[in-house]
Amino acid sequence: MEKIKFALEGYEEEAEFYVLEETRISGRDYLLVTEDEEDTEEAEVLILKDLSEDGDPEALYEIVEDEEELKALSKVFMEMIDDIEIELE
Repeated sequence: MEKIKFALEGYEEEAEFYVLEETRISGRDYLLVTEDEEDTEEAEVLILKDLSEDGDPEALYEIVEDEEELKALSKVFMEMIDDIEIELE
């Protein structure tokens, strides 16, 4: 599982996430990530949306918070990964 580091705006520390899956929809890249590499069945996951433009030297991700977008992306990721169930809170 690939591990990526994110620089958080306003913080000196970096956040590390493990990429469970990635997809591209309507010209945007999305990542399904978790902080826990070991217990992926019970781990909390985040869906990140790449806001950068093609050709930008660095990606700019934000957590998807829009409820409708989150529902749609959850369905896509659950179809991509057979043994995962995403529960929205």
